[in-house]
Amino acid sequence: MSGYIELTDKNFDSETKSGAVVVDFWAPWCGPCKMLSPIIDELASEYTGRAKICKVNTDEQEELSARFGIRSIPTVLYMKDGQVLNQTVGALSKQSLKDNIDKLL
Repeated sequence: MSGYIELTDKNFDSETKSGAVVVDFWAPWCGPCKMLSPIIDELASEYTGRAKICKVNTDEQEELSARFGIRSIPTVLYMKDGQVLNQTVGALSKQSLKDNIDKLL
């Protein structure tokens, strides 16, 4: 079972430069983030080989949060070949997340 990839300012560009990538911006103190976390973990397994599922801890990666203008969490970016194509804010349902991911594939 594959898991998600933890992104930092050091590996963000290399991990997101090609293919379909989903990036969850979260923080450990965020209630809605805690609700979304197990769904993100499930999606990481379900989309292995088709899309990278990644997480960014906004408390530890303030520069990445600023770079993408993250003001509310959880925020999920949907990227293709290094470009942000869509963004959602809040704890979405698993089906809503899947619908957004499937648009990248």
